Amino acid sequence: MSRKIFISILIWSAAAAVISVIIVTEIGNIHVSAEFIRNIALFLAVFTGLSALISSIISRRIVRPISRIDPDKPTPSRDCPELDFLVDKLRRQNNRVNRQVYELSRNHDQFSLITENMDEGIIIADKKLNILTCNSGAMKLLGIKEISAGQSIYAVNNSEVFRRCIQNAAGGLNSECTVETSAGESVVIASPAGRTDTFNGIFILIMDITEKRKLETMRREFTSNVSHELKTPLTTIYGISDMLAGGLVKSGDAAEFGARIRNEADRLIKLINDIMALSKLDEAARLSDAEEINLYVLSDEILERLSENALERNITLKLSGDRILYTGNRTVLDEVIYNLCDNGVKYNNDGGFLEVKLLKLHKNVVITVSDTGIGIPKEHIDRIFERFYRVDKSRSGKIKGTGLGLSIVKHGVMYHGGTVRAESTLGKGTVFTVTLPDQSN
Repeated sequence: MSRKIFISILIWSAAAAVISVIIVTEIGNIHVSAEFIRNIALFLAVFTGLSALISSIISRRIVRPISRIDPDKPTPSRDCPELDFLVDKLRRQNNRVNRQVYELSRNHDQFSLITENMDEGIIIADKKLNILTCNSGAMKLLGIKEISAGQSIYAVNNSEVFRRCIQNAAGGLNSECTVETSAGESVVIASPAGRTDTFNGIFILIMDITEKRKLETMRREFTSNVSHELKTPLTTIYGISDMLAGGLVKSGDAAEFGARIRNEADRLIKLINDIMALSKLDEAARLSDAEEINLYVLSDEILERLSENALERNITLKLSGDRILYTGNRTVLDEVIYNLCDNGVKYNNDGGFLEVKLLKLHKNVVITVSDTGIGIPKEHIDRIFERFYRVDKSRSGKIKGTGLGLSIVKHGVMYHGGTVRAESTLGKGTVFTVTLPDQSN
């Protein structure tokens, strides 16, 4: 096709040249008249029109094979092989663009997969502080139901402390603040994105500190309670010892005062042992010293140890259920069952009843300790496993104990991967249910 175009243009050029020579020759040989000039002008007009028409046809014929090339799927043209280099270049460019798009898409998918599975929140905003991306963790921590790209960063939280944090980051400073929402308490860390001399946006990391604050509160309360519980018997021991040292105690009363010192010392030892037991449960490796235990025999031994206290108040003790062999930590399980039974005796009514029942259900071992005691008000059920928590402080003060028994039960059960729950009716009694996964399955 290109040869035909070239020949056509060559012929028309030659014709134009010949005609021009003839015209010039004629003009030079004859007298020029007005009619001749009009003929020449008409000829030139016709010639110009034909040239334009031919140029248009030639242009369309040149452009047509180019316009037929599909940019997405370029293929060689049989009519115009001269365009093969363009087709090949387009194909290479498309391959390069496709690879880049694939890499961008894969990176985006990986980024989304990582951020959507994070507990922390991530928000990225542009230099106009409009949101580019926001993961579900950020929405959850900030208590937002929905947010979309393009919205202002201030749409996620309109508190003054949050605005100041964002503005500091927009000014090029790393900033940190704490915000409270309906979802809890979170720390927000905002940092500018870009080089030191340019600002391209901000990166925001959000972390939940609700549990951390709760643990800090529990730690402070625990320290305060331990100090109080240790101080009380020590004060009594010091006071009595001071009286004995000063000769203020009659010889006949010395035995009574000595017994009081011994009782307070026993209380201190029990408290220290309970604190050490909790510490071990908090830090111990899971079932590192497990052994096979006959839970029926263990429970019978525990009830035997409590029989004297139960007899003093005419409380009936009963053991029933299956003779279950369980693989676990004997010391920890002893603490769990003992503390439940000990509480069942302490907070029972005179002439009451306490039963320990052992059952094997599917792949679990279930231990229930039920009593006919004073019961627990519903509003306190969720807190009875907290350290030093007392339902009735006035009555608890009259009953010997450290306030750590049920906390030891909770941690001991968790140590074995189980659960414990309490059901109670005020004035009628309480049932504690411990469910342990059978390690032999």
